[in-house]
Amino acid sequence: MKKTPFILSILFVVFLVVVFSVIFSGAEELDVVSGNGRVEATEIGISSKVAGRVEEIYVDEGDRVNAGDVVAKLDTATINSQLQQAKAQRQQAISAVEAANMAVAQRKSEKVALQAALIQAEAEEKAAKAHAARTTELAKTGAVSKQLAEDNLTTVESAKAAVNAAKARLTAADATIEATRAQYYSTQAAVSAANATIAQIESEMNDMVLKAPRNGRIQYRVVQPGEVVGAGGRVLSLVDLTNVYMTFFLPASQVGKLTIGGDARIVLDAAPKVAIPATISYVADVAQFTPRSVETQSEREKLMFRVKAQIPVALLKKHIEKVKTGLPGVVWVKLNDNAQWPSDIPALLEQ
Repeated sequence: MKKTPFILSILFVVFLVVVFSVIFSGAEELDVVSGNGRVEATEIGISSKVAGRVEEIYVDEGDRVNAGDVVAKLDTATINSQLQQAKAQRQQAISAVEAANMAVAQRKSEKVALQAALIQAEAEEKAAKAHAARTTELAKTGAVSKQLAEDNLTTVESAKAAVNAAKARLTAADATIEATRAQYYSTQAAVSAANATIAQIESEMNDMVLKAPRNGRIQYRVVQPGEVVGAGGRVLSLVDLTNVYMTFFLPASQVGKLTIGGDARIVLDAAPKVAIPATISYVADVAQFTPRSVETQSEREKLMFRVKAQIPVALLKKHIEKVKTGLPGVVWVKLNDNAQWPSDIPALLEQ
């Protein structure tokens, strides 16, 4: 009985040692952590800018395409009719320009004739004035009759009226020329408007030929030939195989120690014997709940931060035929730049 307190003391000390060892071992700072995720790539929608019926789709799901490749085409029958109508209107406007130009030239010729008539009328007026002045002086001496002198004065007035009439016709000719020139400018504007309409229709026709915006792989067809899409309607989905990454989640205590641009290793379930090099390219600035498909129920109750590990472009291009999205795996990251990768991580894939 005397040994019982001693034994209890020993047991209590052992208990404390175990508890403290567990606590301190759990509190050891991790240098390398991991998270689950899936391989993702930038998805691009190949959409139509205008509404129409899909006439042809030239690619199938899984096909690789290059930037600028024609992948689909909309029906252009209706817009072709609009284009022909616009071209006919342009030709009509061009003919009107030519007619207006000829009219301006004709009015200018008429003005030249009127200017000559004015010069002639002014000369006749001058001659009539001189003749009237002489007969007036002769009438004073009785060499000619007063009647002749009065008749010559009347001729002067008639000559003045002819000059005024010629000037009026010349002024009217100037107004006619300006009006005809305005008509000419109007017809030129009609040609410009027709050209703008044609350019707009041709632009819409170009938009009805869908091209791949960049290199990638067709993920799936959204519609099939014969279906009608609205303006902005997606026809195909393209994935950019040179922008591939894996998204995973880490708690705040670990995310705060990550370095943007830091090394990462991706181990896919489909290739567990090799590690894919990657770099930390993104860390979310707002915490969020971890997706149900990634963590356990207890883990989902914690706020986590989304992190993105980017695979190098050169490596992706080298193995472009093997690049696939949706594959699950594990991402390993360093919380300390000087940390060593664990020995259980597979060998690094050669770049």
